[in-house]
Amino acid sequence: MVDTETYTIEAPNGDVEKLELPEGLADVFTEQGESSTAVVGDLLIQSFAQQAHAVVHHSQGETPADLDALNGKMEEIFEERFGVPLEEAMGHSH
Repeated sequence: MVDTETYTIEAPNGDVEKLELPEGLADVFTEQGESSTAVVGDLLIQSFAQQAHAVVHHSQGETPADLDALNGKMEEIFEERFGVPLEEAMGHSH
């Protein structure tokens, strides 16, 4: 049986979400000297960037300006964290 470990996310308004992952899973994705917490953060950034991209670029209909702006900021955050533009990391551009 595999145990779990808990990571905690706190929102600016004070809301807290606890996430349970299989113990050691985050470690599988760490690089030398990197913490498992950083990996969990990386995966959250990647997920939000991919989801925002999908909503803005792959949904039917017109994209509201606020969503386009949120996606643009998420792309900036992604590039700051990973040192590569999201389009390059995903292998396609619009």
